Amino acid sequence: MVLFSSLTPVIIALMCVCLAALWSSKRKARRDRKVGTEDRVNSKPWADLRVDEAGSFLNDEPEVQHIPYSSQRYSEDEMIRRANEFYQLMNARRSVRFISEEAVPREVIDSIIRTAGTAPSGAHTEPWTFVVVQDPETKHQIREIIEEEEEVNYKKRMGKKWVSDLKQMRTHWIKPYLDTAPYLILVFKQIYGILPTGKKTHYYNEISVSISCGILLAALQNAGLVTVTTTPLNCGPRVRVLLGRPENEKLLLLLPVGYPAKDATVPDFKRKPLDEIMVSV
Repeated sequence: MVLFSSLTPVIIALMCVCLAALWSSKRKARRDRKVGTEDRVNSKPWADLRVDEAGSFLNDEPEVQHIPYSSQRYSEDEMIRRANEFYQLMNARRSVRFISEEAVPREVIDSIIRTAGTAPSGAHTEPWTFVVVQDPETKHQIREIIEEEEEVNYKKRMGKKWVSDLKQMRTHWIKPYLDTAPYLILVFKQIYGILPTGKKTHYYNEISVSISCGILLAALQNAGLVTVTTTPLNCGPRVRVLLGRPENEKLLLLLPVGYPAKDATVPDFKRKPLDEIMVSV
């Protein structure tokens, strides 16, 4: 008993040393994992760029030729006029859920998609795919998928507050415009690209595609067409499979596109004034 008592401080000290070693080992493992993650995150072209003595970039990628850039220069009065006219055009844009069956020239849709494709993207990867659906049967199949999921969303997933906030828009899980609109434009973001040699990193893919969607909405408004931006919750995988899209693509936005129905209505919403959305420093 005396021997055990005399050894107790030694045992406690050894236990403390072992615990300290174990703690240090775990910290090192976490640090190594973090460094490994940072290495993967930071292994971007812009992090690996080298420059020569003249300040030119050195890398293994083929050099892209740079060409002179020029744009139209307007007088101050013309700039103000054009800016105000464009604001008036876009301020008239509304989300419209009553869309006519009237045909829209396909050439117009093609030009609008080309316009959306002019958006900037991370490292010019252009990580977007626009699927234009005109076939009535495919549109109806998409509607069935969305309404099935949306009914569950409204009744279970979204919550009372969300559903209550939507009441003023008179929206629900029934989506007739998915049948009546002459076109459905489904915007997919490419999480990564597919090359013969493997995957291609798509930097800031969601931000890039979101910018493209903004330009797409402006182009639709400019052409006199209407849409309603829909992000059907939990519908993406089934719609992707229906449309035969690859696994590297994820549905970001669905837009029914056409002319407004003759009896179309929209909520009488007002937009925030400039002093509520802009801060000058």
